[in-house]
Amino acid sequence: MNKEQFIRLISQKIRLIRTEAGHTQEAMAEILGISKKTLVQIEKDRILAGWSTAVVVCALFRESEILHYSLGGDPLEMLDVYVHDGLHKPKPKTLGGKVWWKEVEKNGVYRLQQNMISQHYRILDCENQRWLSSNDLEEARMYFEQLTKE
Repeated sequence: MNKEQFIRLISQKIRLIRTEAGHTQEAMAEILGISKKTLVQIEKDRILAGWSTAVVVCALFRESEILHYSLGGDPLEMLDVYVHDGLHKPKPKTLGGKVWWKEVEKNGVYRLQQNMISQHYRILDCENQRWLSSNDLEEARMYFEQLTKE
């Protein structure tokens, strides 16, 4: 999933997320910092949300089941991948990839996984600490090799 696909997906799910949260269009528009008219246009699939709106939706509704099922996990992790072009430092512990992840490779204490929905990659250690998130398999494999050599 690339940035444009991400924005399209969030745009398509805004109405469901709003309904899940129990907000009216007026309230949701105010929460997102956009006009009601713009929200209606997004919900009717006439326009796409902007990047900032997609980020706000993910940040403020990060516990949304709609978002989790649509993105294959934590929406903020997906944002990290796009904003930071992959993560190369340990992040908070994950649940270990029990639902949306398949194991690509394992070596020692590290596992390379791929998200079955978004298709991005991550590296976890044996304590489920995330060391990398990336859309690029080659980058993920190179970092995986570096970690497993140490």
